[in-house]
Amino acid sequence: MNGRRGAGPLRRLVVLRHAKSAWPVGVPDHERPLAARGRRDAPAAGRALAAADCLPDLALCSTAVRATQTWEAIAAQWGTPPPVRLDPRVYAADAAELLDVVHEVPEGVRTLLLVGHNPGLEELVLDLAGDALDDALDTVRAKFPTSAVAVLAWHGDTWSALTPGTALLTDLIVARGEKKH
Repeated sequence: MNGRRGAGPLRRLVVLRHAKSAWPVGVPDHERPLAARGRRDAPAAGRALAAADCLPDLALCSTAVRATQTWEAIAAQWGTPPPVRLDPRVYAADAAELLDVVHEVPEGVRTLLLVGHNPGLEELVLDLAGDALDDALDTVRAKFPTSAVAVLAWHGDTWSALTPGTALLTDLIVARGEKKH
């Protein structure tokens, strides 16, 4: 690792906030399922990632029910989904904790999908993005809604080389599914 900007292969961190969840009475936060809107929006996020040619080599997903249901719905949109690792550290993590998890990703992974929760995901995107195309950073600062996908690109030999301010926010997608009548 030589520390030069632009050194190493292009890597992408795809950050996906889980789809809209339900709030059933008496259900612990970790066990909350997707709401009807979330069940519509999650597949749309999977289709949007495929259309953007942004399919991951590996997915890291929170163990919360709404996050795993989001992962299952998006992965079902792809012919061959990548391996997924359910990681309890992603649930309720702040930006620094999420970056620690990302730093452990194997070197061979070029595109990583991280499925988790706010406010940690929003903070992570804002911390890592040194710049953005269009007004994507302003949009994330205003709101990183459910089913939002942020794509961060950077050059580095290892995932542990990813540090705040070194990535470019190249894309921001807010997937919404069609409501069935």
